[in-house]
Amino acid sequence: MSAGATGADARRNLPSVDELLRQEGVEAWVVRWGRGPVAGALREAIASVRAHPHGVDVAALSEHLLGETLRILSSDRPSLRTVVNATGVILHTNLGRAPLARAASTAAAEVAGGYSSLEYDLEGGARGDRYTHCTDLASQLTGAEASLVVNNNAAAVSLAISTLANGRDVIVSRGELVEIWGGFRLPEVIERSGAFLCAVGTTNRTRVEDYRRAITPSTGLLLKIHPSNYRVEGFVEETSLKDLVDLGRSAGVPVMHDLGSGLMFEDDLPGLEEPSVKASVGSGADIVAWSGDKLLGGPQAGILQGRESTLARLRANPLLRAFRVDKMTLAALEATLRLYRSPERARRHIPVLRMLTETAEVVETRARAAHGELSPAAARLVSVVPMRSVLGGGTAPGFEIASAGWRLSGHAGVMESGLRGHDPPVISRIEEGSCLLDFRTVLEGQQGLLTTAVERVVTGEDTGS
Repeated sequence: MSAGATGADARRNLPSVDELLRQEGVEAWVVRWGRGPVAGALREAIASVRAHPHGVDVAALSEHLLGETLRILSSDRPSLRTVVNATGVILHTNLGRAPLARAASTAAAEVAGGYSSLEYDLEGGARGDRYTHCTDLASQLTGAEASLVVNNNAAAVSLAISTLANGRDVIVSRGELVEIWGGFRLPEVIERSGAFLCAVGTTNRTRVEDYRRAITPSTGLLLKIHPSNYRVEGFVEETSLKDLVDLGRSAGVPVMHDLGSGLMFEDDLPGLEEPSVKASVGSGADIVAWSGDKLLGGPQAGILQGRESTLARLRANPLLRAFRVDKMTLAALEATLRLYRSPERARRHIPVLRMLTETAEVVETRARAAHGELSPAAARLVSVVPMRSVLGGGTAPGFEIASAGWRLSGHAGVMESGLRGHDPPVISRIEEGSCLLDFRTVLEGQQGLLTTAVERVVTGEDTGS
């Protein structure tokens, strides 16, 4: 029976937030959304009944409140959310890879919130070309004749193959037939781009003669792939980019280097076996493809650089429209590239570079300072320990950086899920049965959020109180 039919007032029977938090099934909501947001939604549901008590079935009041709470939780929270990355993985693909510099995010927001000169020539007062943005600056930084920006590096590779080798053979080493995340394999990319794969050499050894013997009148492209997400060690041999360029010139076949990561300063990290963009462009390859959202530290984008005659052919390919980059990406990329005009400024303001170059001692200092902000009860359950950070994002497998962070006492799974369910979520890692928080990847301004989350999770404090 309804409250209106019996005259009962639902407000007299309202349960407390604590009572509702103990209801069956609510714990799963706490794991998913965090105790604070769930408690807040419960209070909102209770307030709604208090303001509009009529028509509420008093006999099913708890069920009504829980249903309203779930509706609030599901409707009010976006699926794409900001998180605190405490995994120690700098380029975490699942967490959006490179965080943007403040100048880049500001530039993207400014063009997103209004009109812009995306395809308008301000000097001539006529239609312009979006592909002129960023390209001169990118070319100046790397020494390339010309540049082109598309929406990601996979698109860059596909566009280049479609343009230079449609209906023709692409020669590539068997040891470089990579698969990237999501099950996308290079042979399939080549075939879907309208070309035919011609694999040469073996998995571990490919010589320049293997390429030379495979060249025929049907050859459209010599393709070299930098192995950014795997490493072959032992009895190995590969053809250098220089030797491949020399072969391509003598045979009249264009050469492409899929660089992948896009490292600008090769002297930042000794031991990091990543060729720089400048070195790749300077090799004389007809075209070089690399990513904007990895070691460059910018937005997701694919940058193509090389000879002007080659890039002109790519710009004329109708497929380019399918890979068109948007205004926010262009604004963020341009702001990122501008920072690179001063190496010191880039290292100071681009988060990825700052994380890569920060010493373990500085990271430990930050971790200890944040530990001092914890309450005595929480501090006893958190210890500062040395750690190892990694690059991630399919970049430099096996390369690690000394770091530091927190080890949490208690059940690792409970700690991990509690932090993940916090608002904002804190993403940790479990290692050797412990929940770890690596401070190298905790951004400036987020240490307070991390400290608050840990305080509440390790002590079991009600975040909604």
